[in-house]
Amino acid sequence: MYCGDHQPPHFHIVMKDGREALVALDGLEVIEGAVAGAALKAARRWASANASLLLQSWKQMQKTR
Repeated sequence: MYCGDHQPPHFHIVMKDGREALVALDGLEVIEGAVAGAALKAARRWASANASLLLQSWKQMQKTR
């Protein structure tokens, strides 16, 4: 996540080779970009396990805009 980033609430997956995807917190769907299937699956699994923390972090970052 980046402080002051645009809506909808999302996080970024950034690969070593420069590929990037933005994943919505609501539903964990890719809203922009693309990464390898295994990386996306791992990120979704991590995000699902940390959903409340991610949403809390997003809300806190929006307050600092």
